[in-house]
Amino acid sequence: MQLHTQTWGEGDRVALLIHGIMADHRTWRRVGPALADHGYRVIAVDLRGHGASGRGAYSPELFADDVVETLPAGAELAIGHSLGGLTLSLAVDRLRPARAVFSDPAFHLAAPVDGFGPELLAQFKTATKEQIRAMSPRWDEVDVDIELETLAVWDERTALSLAPLVGADLMPAAPVVPSLVQLADPSTLITQERAQLLKSLGFEVRSVVGAGHTIHRDDFDGFMASLEGWL
Repeated sequence: MQLHTQTWGEGDRVALLIHGIMADHRTWRRVGPALADHGYRVIAVDLRGHGASGRGAYSPELFADDVVETLPAGAELAIGHSLGGLTLSLAVDRLRPARAVFSDPAFHLAAPVDGFGPELLAQFKTATKEQIRAMSPRWDEVDVDIELETLAVWDERTALSLAPLVGADLMPAAPVVPSLVQLADPSTLITQERAQLLKSLGFEVRSVVGAGHTIHRDDFDGFMASLEGWL
């Protein structure tokens, strides 16, 4: 599937951005222009079932195939957040960016706790502005509004498609290219033990102190600072 894309900048270097579940390219509204200021031509996708991209069957493998179909290989930088991080890990051997950043990636979907699982995630489609604001109190108001807009066009079946993966180990065996794993503090997806394992496999691991899961919205300055040496 050819995905809808958004581009910022006209630099000679290319950066790729892959969003997480429920979001679309608009989640990168500050990151895209910031990378363009660093001389990149930045291309962000809407994964299938999200934003202006098509609908269909859903799985991480299909998300990855779409990204490979849509984005250019050999970019200088690729960043994937959450589900986008998992998607990037499944596409990186074909995309072959010079550097990859996995921002609080969905490398492990823990068994549901207190009923929180793919079904509840799907129900978040009907979240109100007050609920979004309560869950993400550090977000700018414009990001709360964008979240409402992206939820309206999101196919919640993408969340339900993750049910077979709950409890599975989705961590890459090794970095295909030089790779940074950027973690929330604390991360609900990557435990300290898993972070140590990633380090032993050859990934660089950095945490953004106090940041929630969507680091680039929760602490934009911390997000950019943690990319020092990777831009």
